[in-house]
Amino acid sequence: MSATVTVLGLGPMGTTLAHAFLDRGHRTTVWNRTPGRAEALTAKGATEACTAAEAVAASPLTVLCLAGHDAVRAVLDRAAEAAGGRTLVNLTSGSPMDARETAAWADRHGSAYLDGVLMTTTSGLGRPEALQLYAGSHATFDTVRHPLSALGTPLHLGTEPALPSVYDTALLSMLWGALTGWLHGAALIGADGPGGNVAATAFTDVAGQWLPTVHAFLRTYAGQVDSGSYPGGDFTLRLHQRTLGILQHADALRGVTSGLPELVGRLTDRAIAEGHGEDSFARLIEFLRESGAA
Repeated sequence: MSATVTVLGLGPMGTTLAHAFLDRGHRTTVWNRTPGRAEALTAKGATEACTAAEAVAASPLTVLCLAGHDAVRAVLDRAAEAAGGRTLVNLTSGSPMDARETAAWADRHGSAYLDGVLMTTTSGLGRPEALQLYAGSHATFDTVRHPLSALGTPLHLGTEPALPSVYDTALLSMLWGALTGWLHGAALIGADGPGGNVAATAFTDVAGQWLPTVHAFLRTYAGQVDSGSYPGGDFTLRLHQRTLGILQHADALRGVTSGLPELVGRLTDRAIAEGHGEDSFARLIEFLRESGAA
């Protein structure tokens, strides 16, 4: 079933969005502040609008992917009259405050609104595993879920418009933590040592089989974080401390200097010094929060 969609902004991501909609057979109108970026899209069947207002008026759903919050407000102000009664989906990177301000603008102008983020790069867009995060009314999300599925898998987080921005930063933190941990492991296993020189691809294949165990730890620790209770069970902070010592020794033997075990070790040492040695690793969130508040 085809839909009618407008895309405002034809940077690398906006252009890829428009191609994804066209590839799924959706009638697509495009507009960009700087002319001359729509040729490949119009050759594929898109309609290029002359103004932002014309583009918004052309479709019941408008997807914004612009350079920033100021650009979003400037473009929407030009298209304010056309926006009434239509749905706006904002995929422009911004802060929680930006999301709330744009949601308030949409409400004042009679537009349904979803704030969103794309948790992928342009090369991943359109694949089922490409996660999209949205917030706004459930009814609005249900209305546009089908066309948005052209971009990947859309997930509704709730009605608070700031949620996608908050999740975005938290998930990026997890990404860089995981990538740094993987690089650290690849550096260790690829160094000359008792195990020989193992290729990063071979290490990654084994690491992938271990991820369900890591996920099980995350699920357990998530419940502890939510409850504020951190029973250590058979993997207390004291055991983490000893294991981190082994990792630091391996780093020294193989010339790896990521600083990662030292960073975790300092938090662990502090928690134990304050009497939490029998708690779980999840206890460290209290020290992370305390550091952030300072």
